[in-house]
Amino acid sequence: MLDNQKQPLMPCSSARARQLLRDGKAAVFRRYPFTIILKDRAGGDTQPLSLNVDPGSKTTGVALVAEYQRGQCAAWALHIGHRGQQIKSVLDGRRGIRRSRRNRKTRCRAPRFLNRTRPRGWLAPSVVSRVHNVETWAKRLTQFAPIVSANVETVRFDTQIMENPNMAGMDYQQGSLFGWELREYLLYRHKHTCAYCDGLAGDAVLEKEHIVPRALGGSNRRANHVISCRTCNEDKGSLYPNAWAQLCSQRSGKLNATRAKKTSVVNGFKTGDMVAASVPTGKKQGVYVGRVAVRSSGSFNVQTKSGVVQGVSHKHCRILQRSDGYNFTYGAAIPLCPKAQSLLAETR
Repeated sequence: MLDNQKQPLMPCSSARARQLLRDGKAAVFRRYPFTIILKDRAGGDTQPLSLNVDPGSKTTGVALVAEYQRGQCAAWALHIGHRGQQIKSVLDGRRGIRRSRRNRKTRCRAPRFLNRTRPRGWLAPSVVSRVHNVETWAKRLTQFAPIVSANVETVRFDTQIMENPNMAGMDYQQGSLFGWELREYLLYRHKHTCAYCDGLAGDAVLEKEHIVPRALGGSNRRANHVISCRTCNEDKGSLYPNAWAQLCSQRSGKLNATRAKKTSVVNGFKTGDMVAASVPTGKKQGVYVGRVAVRSSGSFNVQTKSGVVQGVSHKHCRILQRSDGYNFTYGAAIPLCPKAQSLLAETR
């Protein structure tokens, strides 16, 4: 909630927001996150809000907690779904296409991996994406809520004790490789068979091989080792497994290299914008609210909750919110305990 000077106020319930909109005392300022702006109120009493972040590899949880005199109350929550695996897959595909050019009849592309040095504090692109997502939403929420503090959960994992909860003391020195040589252990684990081709190459020479090559930053841990035949080992070289698998599939067919598509704007609309389409006549008569997919012809598709409405003219569309790179879905509301409801009633 914002006042008429666009200063943040305390969050309110959905019922109160509907009542203010119905009485004409407020207007919709933003759809996602849903924010209203009061028309006849400047300033007001606010309680401190804390921004609590629980980072994860695939999903990060964000919650706004109100700190009242009698206790704390969760006011708002958000789940941020990261696309780290998607970024990694795209980079692996690009790497495989670039490396495969040296094996085809195209211009020479000299290898450059030895000329590149990672700067100090370098992070993987998937990790950078997660950091930027959390940073972006922290900045947004500070504009719409009176946040005064932030809490981030940081934890460390003991992978060995996760596999064996009873591990303690000398058990750390007597793990799964105790009494084995690494190569003997890998031969026993893979049953004296190549982990890549499962013996289809017909090569009887088996070698110890890194899944992620050391040249690309792979570790020397047991989990990064497999048994491979010499044919697969030499063919894979210093490629990632996904890039090597993609290269093997490209050898049997024609390589179709694709380029990134440009972001197109048609009549002021861009794919991903939230629109309200009001069609006065015809088979598609009605009002539709959802995300738009633009076409060069000016006839758009609108993705609503009930489905896709095709062939809506741009003349009937009105922008509700510009695309910001995120897809939003509403989840269940935060259940409030009786104590929290009484605290909210006292502050009002």
